[in-house]
Amino acid sequence: MGSFSIWHWLIVLVIVLLLFGAGKIPKLMGDMAKGVKAFKKGLNDEDEATPAAKPAESQRLETEAAAKTAEKDSARQ
Repeated sequence: MGSFSIWHWLIVLVIVLLLFGAGKIPKLMGDMAKGVKAFKKGLNDEDEATPAAKPAESQRLETEAAAKTAEKDSARQ
């Protein structure tokens, strides 16, 4: 009683085919696959870009810290 029988799944399949049509389902699945591939590519691109961005950002932070230190020293004089 708690699980679906084969007849339930067949009825669901017929309803899905009636709603979407037989030709539209492969197109939807292809679009979904393209979206998943784009998502994975975006994650890989982000991982590759992160190590290169860290040294540049740390150099920027060091430059800003040095500028602040120089401002404090000039304000003291």
